[in-house]
Amino acid sequence: MKLLKVASAVLNQTPLDWDGNKAHILAAITAAREQNVSILCLPELCITGYGCEDAFFSGDVLRLAKEVLLEIAPATHGMIVSVGLPLASRGALYNAACLLVDGKIAGFVGKRHLAGTGIHYEPRWFKRWPQDARVEVEVGGSNYPFGDL
Repeated sequence: MKLLKVASAVLNQTPLDWDGNKAHILAAITAAREQNVSILCLPELCITGYGCEDAFFSGDVLRLAKEVLLEIAPATHGMIVSVGLPLASRGALYNAACLLVDGKIAGFVGKRHLAGTGIHYEPRWFKRWPQDARVEVEVGGSNYPFGDL
């Protein structure tokens, strides 16, 4: 039986710091690879940073998040990595995770349980992903599954 090493990483991301956030993500992937990690889980919204607030509604933010995702994907060769980003679909915005497998996008999953108490106000920016829903989204000229993978 082959054992898989699974890891998560905590990143110090800054909202809308595209270069810094990408560098932290790539450093985490490199560190995981050096430790023979097969599956790496990175934080939600790690590409944009969590606290973008109303900037999440900006088309530029959504476009840049996809661009950074495409730049990160090749670094995952030989691994499975999940990264978080905002993603628009069906006229709504979702807090999504992208599953990168062996350097390529496998698909996206939308967050179902949004934080809406205390200091968290995710429902202001994001819709809850409906259970059992599956659509396609376009990233970099290709379509990928979004929903239950």
